[in-house]
Amino acid sequence: MAALPLADLAALREAWLSHLTAELTVARAVREEVHADPRLSGDEESTADLVADALEIPMQRIAGTGRIGRIGPQTGPAVMLRAEMDALPIEEATGAPFASTNGAMHACGHDVHMAALVAVVRAARGLDLPVGLVPLLQPREESAPHGGFDVVSSGLLDDHQVGVSVGAHVHADVPLGSVATGAGVVNAAADSFRLSFEGAGGHGAYPHHGNDVMAATATTALGLQDVVRKTVDPMHPVTLTVGHLSAGPPADNVLPETGLILGTLRTVNAEDRQRVQDAVRLHATRTAEAFGVTCEVVHTRGMPVLANDEALVGFTDRWLLESGIRAAEPMRSMGADDFSFYTDRMPGLMAFVGTRREGEAGTVGLHDARFLPPAEVVGTMARVMVSGYLAGAQLLSDG
Repeated sequence: MAALPLADLAALREAWLSHLTAELTVARAVREEVHADPRLSGDEESTADLVADALEIPMQRIAGTGRIGRIGPQTGPAVMLRAEMDALPIEEATGAPFASTNGAMHACGHDVHMAALVAVVRAARGLDLPVGLVPLLQPREESAPHGGFDVVSSGLLDDHQVGVSVGAHVHADVPLGSVATGAGVVNAAADSFRLSFEGAGGHGAYPHHGNDVMAATATTALGLQDVVRKTVDPMHPVTLTVGHLSAGPPADNVLPETGLILGTLRTVNAEDRQRVQDAVRLHATRTAEAFGVTCEVVHTRGMPVLANDEALVGFTDRWLLESGIRAAEPMRSMGADDFSFYTDRMPGLMAFVGTRREGEAGTVGLHDARFLPPAEVVGTMARVMVSGYLAGAQLLSDG
C-alpha cells in the first residue's frame, strides 16, 4: 500500500482523541464492572460477553473464551490491539467501592486494559481508518496453556491480515502519566523445568541400606546457580529460580524414595536458552548418579522473548509526544508475557503505562492485593493504543 501522509494521520489522531474523551465515561464504568466480577484464566466467558457488548461491534470467538473483531477496511492489512481478560486468584484488599469479593482479583490491571480498548474502538466508529483495526480480547495470559499461543495457532490473525500487534500494560515502576516503550528485548523467554529423583528409601537410622534421595535433590538444587555461572557469559541476562523443592513424606526418620525440584528459566538469547537447558540436564543426571539414584529431567518451553520492533517504537514515540504523553525510561525485565507469541511472528510493541504517583513511597505493584491503578490511567492507556495503531499503519504503509 502507498505511504500514508503524516498530515492525514495527524488529522485522524485529532478526531480520534476528540471522540475518545466522550467514551471515557463508558469505558471507566466497564472497568469497574469487570473489576468487581473478575474471572480466572479459562473462565472469562462472562467478561468476554460484557466487554464485547460494550464494544458494540461484531466479535468472533477465538481461543476458547476470547473474542476478535475488525473495524475500518474489511480487507487488507490490519493492526491488532490486544487486551487480556483474566484475573488472579487473590483476595482483594484495595477497599475500592467496586472491589471484588469472589476470591479473584484484577491485580495485574487487565480491567484497565479492557476498558481502554473499549474507549478506543467506540471512539473509532465513523472514522476513516487507513488500515483495519482488529481488537482482541485475549484469554489466559496469566496461566498456561496461554491464550496468545492459541490465538496465533487459530489462523484468524492471518485471515485478518494482521501485520502489526500492539499491546500496553500498566506498571507501577513507571510514573503516572508516562509511558515506557524501548526497542529490542523488554521481556525474557520463560521456560520451566521439572527434576524428578528416585531411589531406594529406608529407615533414617540405616542410611547405608538405602539411597540418599534427599541429599541428591538438595545438592542438585544448590548447584543450579553454578550451572548458570559456568555456562553463560556474565554479560548475558539469565535467571534460574528454584520455586519448589521436596522429598518424601514429612517424617524425621524416613529416607525418601522420591525428590522433586520445580523451577523457571528466563533468558533473552536463544543460544543461552538451549545451553542452560542442556547444562541443567547434565548437572541433575550426573549428581543423581553420584548419589546412586536416578533423575528424570523435563524441560517445558514456555513463552518466547518479547522484543519491540525498532521502527514501530520510533513511530509510536512520535505519536505519544504529539498526544502529550511523557516518555519514561524503557522497561526491561526478566518477566514474561504471552504477547511475545505475537511479536515472535510480526512487528509488535508492548508499552508500559505508568501508575506510580510522584513522590509515592512503598509503591504497590502488580499482583499485589492492594494494586489499584487510578481511573485516569484508562484514558492514558487508550491514547497509547491510538498511538500504537497510527504507528502500525505507518509501518504497514512504508513496508
